[in-house]
Amino acid sequence: MESGGDTPSYRPRLAGANIEHAGQHNQRVVLHAIRVAGAATRADIAQVTGLTPATVSNITNRLLEDGLLQPAGQRRGGRGQPAMRLVVSPGGAFSIGINIDRDHLTMVAVDFGGAVRARISREMTFPMPDDVQAFYRGHVGGLLEEAGIEGAAVSGIGVALPDDLGAVNLPGRPADYDIWSRTDLAALLAEPLAVPVTVENDAAAAAIGEMQFGMGQHHASFFYLLVAFGLGGGVVVNSLYDRGANGRSGEIGFLTVDDGYGGRTQLQNIVSLAGLSRAFVEAGLSDVSVRQPDMRNARVAAVAHEWVARAAQALVEPIIAVSCLLNPGAVLIGGRLPMALVDELAQRTNTLVRLAGRHAPALAPVQAAALAEDSPAVGAALLSFGDLLLPADSKAERRVSALR
Repeated sequence: MESGGDTPSYRPRLAGANIEHAGQHNQRVVLHAIRVAGAATRADIAQVTGLTPATVSNITNRLLEDGLLQPAGQRRGGRGQPAMRLVVSPGGAFSIGINIDRDHLTMVAVDFGGAVRARISREMTFPMPDDVQAFYRGHVGGLLEEAGIEGAAVSGIGVALPDDLGAVNLPGRPADYDIWSRTDLAALLAEPLAVPVTVENDAAAAAIGEMQFGMGQHHASFFYLLVAFGLGGGVVVNSLYDRGANGRSGEIGFLTVDDGYGGRTQLQNIVSLAGLSRAFVEAGLSDVSVRQPDMRNARVAAVAHEWVARAAQALVEPIIAVSCLLNPGAVLIGGRLPMALVDELAQRTNTLVRLAGRHAPALAPVQAAALAEDSPAVGAALLSFGDLLLPADSKAERRVSALR
């Protein structure tokens, strides 16, 4: 299809692989292979990746010199010189991840091994930019001190937040919350650390974190469901995060489903912390925390289980569609929902999908994600490690602000 004479209405973006990009890709492959294995010799890496022994040797030598790998003893047995085993060096790099949402602020300090060295979180209803700045400036020093990390060793800050944070009209949204649409996060976080700030969608960040340090080590392709104040999704295909044509892939929360009362509603109005909170309020339990509901209370437990049943039913058709369209290896549920409810939701949804989707050629199993509630913040922190970890196409796609 064409418009405006001979000008095509669509021009495909073709990305060539020059020597530098090929080298960065191979480096990521080597690091990921070692991370998945836990420890590996150069021969192991060459066998798994298909790279030549010379290429593996060059890459691992460079990573050892940079402090991103470290030796972990030698493998003995067989003939010849014992082979050195290599592991990822946790102290090779450090970063900070911040998760901003309509109900909380969370900040973590993460090392290159993906471990959270320190964290701080505050429950806060619809935090404004000034709240985020005060939270960051007031706590980043203590966070780094607790983590044992010098400020000069921090490579960058990653920020995870929902797309259109100030624009989407979710329950309780303040009238002036659209200030987020005009907020420069790099300027907001410019002090006290003069490091690059990388901004990412929260579900994408969580999926990237899961890809590197969670179930992505078992599933090269998966669909990630982030149950937060709203509902987000992320698409990982062949160990690469797929953003779609407009950078909005995975927006499952905006699909409309049966609301159970003869009408239609957005999926995130049911499957979200806001949806669970609404269920408690409608049951006369407005003081119950959706983050820590007292499941020993029979009334609280009954409402929570009823919500899980409704949420699982609402997820059935969207997940069958995801399985048919994307054919992922798994659908992973993560986010800030209490872990017991995540497990229950995953199990119930999996059962219903199997029953309703018998016509589908393939159905992805539904299971709990491996990373904890801080997955968006951890995933955001990983963005600061840049070309060492991220998929090949993400450098051009993600929004990066270099502080000067």
